[in-house]
Amino acid sequence: MSIPAIEPGGFVPFVAPVASPSAATAPENAGGVDFASMLSDGVDRLQSLHDKADQLAVQAASGDLANLHDYTITATEAAVTTQLTTAVRNKALEAFQEIMRMSI
Repeated sequence: MSIPAIEPGGFVPFVAPVASPSAATAPENAGGVDFASMLSDGVDRLQSLHDKADQLAVQAASGDLANLHDYTITATEAAVTTQLTTAVRNKALEAFQEIMRMSI
């Protein structure tokens, strides 16, 4: 009695490509956005969110705003985004200070 061989079922396991050491150390090969532009973009978005909330506040005060909940939602979103940005900044500063305290 013979046992039939197992046929390949078409399954190909995913194996992540291994980056070469030179690609990991060269930032120009990363192909992504640099950290400074990400920070700048985030601050610009926060500023535009606050500007939108300010515009809606003026419209609500003058009676030109049809839906008051639009202002409430935008103002709350701006406040939460500011709190998150502040918390991330504080954690980054704490990490930097901890790194500076390390002895070499």
